[in-house]
Amino acid sequence: MNISNKLSESVFNHVLRNIPYTAPTTIYLALYKSDPTPADTGSEVTGGSYVRIPITFAAPTLEAGQQTVKSAADIEFPIATADWGLVTHIGIRSALTGGDLLWSKAVDNPRTIQTGDKPKFLAGGTSVKFTN
Repeated sequence: MNISNKLSESVFNHVLRNIPYTAPTTIYLALYKSDPTPADTGSEVTGGSYVRIPITFAAPTLEAGQQTVKSAADIEFPIATADWGLVTHIGIRSALTGGDLLWSKAVDNPRTIQTGDKPKFLAGGTSVKFTN
């Protein structure tokens, strides 16, 4: 996943400059129809019963030399009551609405979500890694 400009600035300030950072109490998975980019400029899905879904992560583990966290449970979105369009990216956000983009990435298999579809991401299917 790509770290957002906002989060990378907050991490640098917190760790290297001793400027406090308050982590969000709940984080959410969001669906996008375009790349949110580190600057948070993408087009998030709207309408048709779409809502961001809370996501929790398991404890970090070392995988192939990279600290990694993976989603701890399945993430199920509501049934689409209208077409959501082609979902190409996901983002991890700090609030149910608004808030800050924390990380984002392209989905492995972009999908067009149509009326009646219920998107689901399996436990462990969403991960964040720190690379060297």
